[in-house]
This record gives sequence, structure tokens and C-alpha cells, in this order.
Amino acid sequence: MNKHVTIATTGQLPRKVSRAIRRNQLIEATIETLARRGYAQTTMTDVAATAGVSHGLVNFHFETKENLLSETLLFLAEEYRANWQTALAAAPASAAARLDALINADFNDVICTPSKLIAWCAFWGEAQSRPIYQEKCGANDQAYIQMIEGICGEIVRDGDYGIPADRAARVIRVTVEGVWLDLISMTQPYSRSEALKTVYLTAACLFPRHFDQNGLIAS
Repeated sequence: MNKHVTIATTGQLPRKVSRAIRRNQLIEATIETLARRGYAQTTMTDVAATAGVSHGLVNFHFETKENLLSETLLFLAEEYRANWQTALAAAPASAAARLDALINADFNDVICTPSKLIAWCAFWGEAQSRPIYQEKCGANDQAYIQMIEGICGEIVRDGDYGIPADRAARVIRVTVEGVWLDLISMTQPYSRSEALKTVYLTAACLFPRHFDQNGLIAS
């Protein structure tokens, strides 16, 4: 499980820090740079400036821009996986409570930040990053899809809803992805709490005996 370490990207670290801490600092700087400049325009020099370190230090740790971007994508993917798995492990046993935990996890302030959402979009939208995305994230995506489909299947059976579980899970997933895009692309973006309520409304339409527009219905 990836353990996220929040590290400032302003060059305030001591000169001598562990390799892992320095790499995380540079990855955090890459995320911030992707958010400002986009995938194609991000350079190792830009990342160095964001991190407040020399270009040579970035080159020492990653050698090429491709390696740096690949490791950044892997960091984001592992952070996302760790986030939803941690939320699921702490959730009550019922399927509805587990789905509620998954939905809330997508708006955790560790992963749902403007910079990280824009960085994700940079990887999704750039054709040359798609092979890297499939290599680094394909297995994680499939594990998540199987998990949420299984949970939705349990809710469908419990509530006798008579809808396909895989489609219900897909609707929830694409709603989350849609409000993520709204949070970073609208002229007047709404809050994360409003985004969460939008997803809850979707869940309420699918599973009205388990969710309402404010979240999980207490049993």
C-alpha cells in the first residue's frame, strides 16, 4: 500500500534527505507543474523550478521526462488505490455502507485537490500518455471496477431493484469522474460537498431504499 507523504515543493527540504523523500518531493512538484502547464509543456526544468532544486537533481533521480511522468502517474494511481482500500477496510459490513465509503473516498482531501485532478486529466487527455496509463493503472482500474460492481450487485439483491449491477456501478463511476471534471473546468466551480451530493443523488436514483440525496439512509 502506498503511503502518501505530503512534502512542500518550495525547496525548503534540507540538502541531505533520503532518496525516497526527495523523489516524493519531485513527484509532488511534477503534479503541480502538470496542473499549470499540461502534459506536453511540462519539462524537467519546470519541475526543478517548482521544487526549488537544480535540473541536475531531477535528472539524477529520474533521468528522463518520460521516467518522471511515468513515476508520477504510478504515484497517483497507488495513492488512489490506497485511499479507497483504506476507506473500504474501515467501513461497516453492509454493502450500502461500503458503497458510501467508496463514494466518500473519491472526495477525500488527500486525492481530490485541483492540482491532482488536473494532473489526472493531463494523463487521460494526452494520447502519448495512454500506453503508460494502461501499463501503470490498468490493473488498479480493473480491481476497482470489480469491487464496485460486486458491491452494487449486493445492494441490487438486497433491495430487489431489478437493475444490472454493472451498469449501476458504471453510472456511479462516470458521475464521480464528471463532477471531478466540473470541479476543475467550470467558470464558477462548485464545492466538493456539492460534488459529493451530486453523486449521492445518483445513488439515490439507483438505490432509493439505501440512499437519499444527502447520503446513506440509516438502517
